[in-house]
Amino acid sequence: MKVAYVFATAGQTIDYVLGDMILPQLEAEAHGVDVVGMFFFHDNTYALREDDPLGQRLADVAAEQEILLMLCDQCATRRGLAEFDHTDEHGRDHYEPTDTVEGATVGCFPDLYAALGEVGVDHVITL
Repeated sequence: MKVAYVFATAGQTIDYVLGDMILPQLEAEAHGVDVVGMFFFHDNTYALREDDPLGQRLADVAAEQEILLMLCDQCATRRGLAEFDHTDEHGRDHYEPTDTVEGATVGCFPDLYAALGEVGVDHVITL
């Protein structure tokens, strides 16, 4: 089964749920499903800052297990983690990550759908 996580809840979700529960299982390859993507909203985007210990662990696991790490473009821009790159032919603005862990991407729902559609997702879990 392939799942994607959306981290939308502020507070201890990132440190506690992701950092202490999900990530250790992924590192041990014992999570029980294939995680194909993680999408980060609001202050949860800070977890993917360059030099953040949790972010580095995520980047390492994502690289090994081919997990998409995507920050909400508007959330990342407002927090100094992305900057404007270009406007496409459909009038959509696109952004590039700045000061984030290697492999992190920035996008909006259409970008998330396109990326996850390529790998197939059975369930999306919002935390």
